[in-house]
Amino acid sequence: MKEPTKFQTILRRHWMPITLMGLAIILPGAGAQEPVEPSATDSLAYAVDNLFLFLAAVLVLFMQAGFAMLESGLNAGKNTVNILTKNVVDMCAGILIYYVIGYGLMYPGEAFAGKFFGFAGFGVSEAGPDAPAGGVLHGQVDYFFQAVFAATAATIVSGAVAGRMKFVGYLVFTVILTGLIYPISGMWKWGGGWLNAMEFYDFAGSIVVHAVGGFAALAAAIVLGPRIGRFGSSAKPMAGHNLTFAALGVFILFVGWFGFNPGSQLAITGVDNTNAVMIIAVNTALAAAAGGMLALIVSWLIGKKPDLTMSMNGVLAGLVGITANCDSVTNMEAIIIGGVAGVIVFAATKLLEKLKIDDPVGAFPVHGACGVWGGLATGIFGGHPMSAQVIGSLAIPAWAFITMFIVFFGMKMTGIMRVSEEDEMTGLDLTEHGQSAYGN
Repeated sequence: MKEPTKFQTILRRHWMPITLMGLAIILPGAGAQEPVEPSATDSLAYAVDNLFLFLAAVLVLFMQAGFAMLESGLNAGKNTVNILTKNVVDMCAGILIYYVIGYGLMYPGEAFAGKFFGFAGFGVSEAGPDAPAGGVLHGQVDYFFQAVFAATAATIVSGAVAGRMKFVGYLVFTVILTGLIYPISGMWKWGGGWLNAMEFYDFAGSIVVHAVGGFAALAAAIVLGPRIGRFGSSAKPMAGHNLTFAALGVFILFVGWFGFNPGSQLAITGVDNTNAVMIIAVNTALAAAAGGMLALIVSWLIGKKPDLTMSMNGVLAGLVGITANCDSVTNMEAIIIGGVAGVIVFAATKLLEKLKIDDPVGAFPVHGACGVWGGLATGIFGGHPMSAQVIGSLAIPAWAFITMFIVFFGMKMTGIMRVSEEDEMTGLDLTEHGQSAYGN
């Protein structure tokens, strides 16, 4: 028998791969890599998680209505249009400026992990993810959720400056806070910056959001000075014109907080996420209830009457206190955190009165003082490193207070901070806007 040639030997031994290679050449597209379609399960989980975050963002956006009702109700009727306009501007300017620059500053990417500052670029990508699945977020819904947080931080200041700040000055403030101050310190934790590397923990923003707004409000109140007639030898009450509006605002904020806290889990599919969201929601409710009750009881014992406004601020104080740690504590610990926040908001309110610092709605006691408590409580009850919690709970508020004090003082020096005495007495609705909230 004739010996096979070398070519025939190779062909006999490797006929299968050679055949497949030939088919790949002959058949159009046979060698091309087809994109892998996500499974039905992955597609459904992706849709549910993104819908969950979108609805949470809508709830947080609705909190703007709560702030508008609370702040206008706790102030004089002659300043209602001014307060409502500031809330509208916070929402509009906040969403725009955070889109242009804030989001890129707050989430600069892994290259800036552990750093103080970074920038990913202007705007937000419109492209969807390459591999949709549970827990994977579309960049657009992630931006939307974060943008309404930024607007919330700015709105906190609105009530603290009520009745005496020029509208143009307020517009400058809200652009600076949402475009620079909030995103930079937010990056330190949520954007992977130096506080995150230190293991500082703030689940939904007791420090990152609320303390930033609260300490910016304190800086504004100090630079502005008190309303005419607020202080003499002692603090003189200046009652709000509509406590019904104020109470409605608190209930709206309470509802909105169930977007703020549970939404910060960022996903609801999967047993672990579902369980976490349920615990977060109940902890949020328990802390709010405990804060409202303790503030009411303390004000009743000391003032001899149950104080509605203090009870309302106690609810908000409990919500602020639990925001950093709602995923890390038990139900009973949530009650303790909320109850302590209710006492803190009463004490901080009385302290501001002693210092003759005028904060008409209690923005600093609620969001500043109780925001810091939330950060510290995360170390006490949540099991996170206490040293990191102390550093983060001091560093971010100090950043917000110092930077915004400089901004407000600069505006004061340039004459765009405080209205004249005549305008203040007349009311900012007519002098700043030429409108009246009640038609007369």
